[in-house]
Amino acid sequence: MSTAILSTDAPLPASALAGATMRKPQLPALTGVRTLLAVNIMLFHFTPPHMRLLDPVIDNSYVFVGFFFLLSGFVLAYNYADRPAPLVKRDFWRARFARLYPLYLFSLLLSFVMLNAEWHAHSHADFFTGLVLTPLMLQGWSPSLATFWNTVAWTLSCEAAFYLAFPWLIRLPWPRTPGRLIALLLGLWVLGLVPHTLYLLLNPDHLAAPANRYTSGVWIRTLKYTPLAYACIFLAGIALAKLHASLAIAPRHRAWIAGASLLALAVFFATAVPHVPYILMHGGFLVPLFAALVVGLSGQNIFASAFSWKPIELLGQASYALFLLHFNFINLIRHYRLPERLHLAAYDPWVSYAAAILLAIAAMYWVERPARRAILANGARRSAA
Repeated sequence: MSTAILSTDAPLPASALAGATMRKPQLPALTGVRTLLAVNIMLFHFTPPHMRLLDPVIDNSYVFVGFFFLLSGFVLAYNYADRPAPLVKRDFWRARFARLYPLYLFSLLLSFVMLNAEWHAHSHADFFTGLVLTPLMLQGWSPSLATFWNTVAWTLSCEAAFYLAFPWLIRLPWPRTPGRLIALLLGLWVLGLVPHTLYLLLNPDHLAAPANRYTSGVWIRTLKYTPLAYACIFLAGIALAKLHASLAIAPRHRAWIAGASLLALAVFFATAVPHVPYILMHGGFLVPLFAALVVGLSGQNIFASAFSWKPIELLGQASYALFLLHFNFINLIRHYRLPERLHLAAYDPWVSYAAAILLAIAAMYWVERPARRAILANGARRSAA
């Protein structure tokens, strides 16, 4: 079962599962939908030519990072909220570390040559600070260094913070009735947009023009990269899982919900996206539609079956690797002019996309999963001892 950008819910040691009555049903459509999200983010960073029809989606695919955080909160709460035994923090954190860190470390080693560019882009003090913070998954707490070494890896700072807090968050007195949970979810959505709305009103970075994806400033980078800016989206994911557990929705109704949310997203990107300020889009403006889609795909229906198709699900399982590796890997391909040297330039950027996807699948099988199993097995031995 996948948790966000990022991760698949790892099998825990026996001590962590003690007292659990049964594992929750798998939700493969939520794994499959991550394929769409990760591929769109790759296209956002390296936009392909001649795809004008999809430009409104590709040019705004940064909004899917918020979708990942919503999924993260949802899947963690879906898997852990109703277990009768208290969550064992040590085992939970070990499982999350085993899921995230080996591939994260691999991504840094793979792109070690990027440090040369960072050396010239920062002061020496900032460079060495980034060199310390990034391997510790803390770079996202520094707006100026959030994209240090691996540009997209700031998201791991957010995930690490949310995972650290989750054992306490899940024990909070969450509402139980659907009405109150819906109100809480909407309240978290509105609360999460407050800092971004204030940014629009106050313009603390003194921008001369409306913000866009290339705008830089201390405050806008704080809203774009730091964990606190996404805390409400993650909490909304937990509330959504609680809501999902409190509702009995027939498959045909889930199909309607999934279809309506997909249609609403398509209409929004086709017509309304140019009229919504960039900073609000980045702040989770589409969370209600993303939440509806999650509910629609969390059951059996035609849309869930489409996203559960095995090739799509496989890419969804590798989406964490694709997300984490694509940016520096494709930049390295371009830096060393590999398509030209291999006489494949006429087929690029498609060759680069395919290479990134193959690398992600290989890294999942040969780095991520073996390292994860080894860490969990070692933890289980320690727990038994």
